[in-house]
Amino acid sequence: MLVSCVSNKTKTLHQNIITLKDSYCKPSFQYDYSQKMPSYNSDSVLTANEKLKPYFSDQSILMLSALQSTEDVSQLLGIKKDSTLEAQVKVLRIRANINSKINIALTELDAVAAEYDCEGERVAQMANYVDNINSDNNNKLILFSIVAGAATSVAGGVIQDNKWNNIASVGGGLLGAGLGLATFNPKGKKVEFIHQRNLLQDVWYQKLESKNFPPFVWYMFTEKEFTDKKQNTIIQNMRNRWIHYQFNNDEKAANESVNFGSGGFYRSSDLHARESMLNQLQSEARTINQNFNYLLLELDKVISMK
Repeated sequence: MLVSCVSNKTKTLHQNIITLKDSYCKPSFQYDYSQKMPSYNSDSVLTANEKLKPYFSDQSILMLSALQSTEDVSQLLGIKKDSTLEAQVKVLRIRANINSKINIALTELDAVAAEYDCEGERVAQMANYVDNINSDNNNKLILFSIVAGAATSVAGGVIQDNKWNNIASVGGGLLGAGLGLATFNPKGKKVEFIHQRNLLQDVWYQKLESKNFPPFVWYMFTEKEFTDKKQNTIIQNMRNRWIHYQFNNDEKAANESVNFGSGGFYRSSDLHARESMLNQLQSEARTINQNFNYLLLELDKVISMK
């Protein structure tokens, strides 16, 4: 019964690993995003839209430009004092057009964040399985070590011949030491984990080569104007944090990590590092909602102006 129970548990464990090793988070269909990126020449964009500066922050102007809505906003400013019915209908039509573009961008942002969330959960589940395997193995080795120690003690009390007593003591000690060292396995077991659609790869190499990011989201991640100090982009700051916290300031080890390819054999530490990086990406994607909040507030003020 015990053997049967262990066998069933092992079988279930392997089935769960097979289920988790390939992503169930990827979209059911691949949306063909336009590959045209917004302009990264922020100075030129801001200069061309100088008339919007009294009403919008620089970040909001850049977002409107990326959404191809600066002309719409300029028209709103041109007719905001016109109280005729025709003008008010035009305002509603322009506002609806702007809102449509904003809603599409927000939906893209939510879709990206949701996939990060799902993928992070998948990695966490696999990491827990590997942790449990390592823990079970260590527990068995500790038990064997205790048994070996007890057997050595008993043998020392039973064997009267000093020569054999010494042999039993030394042999038992070596066996116990060997089992103890076997429990000290910092790397632990490895498990296969596949991610043909690697959500970390483009960020690590700071180059959009896949279709994992809609152009607008990638623009927000890679435009320096959307960071506090405006020295690095969002993904540059993330990459620096990954090198420091996930790879202990070893960029060479990071470049060789299984995390940034299409998959492979992961240890527990690799999986936990991947989970942390995905969670950071999700947080950064969610933070962009703050920029949209400011933009919508400024847009409402323009609409309500007399």
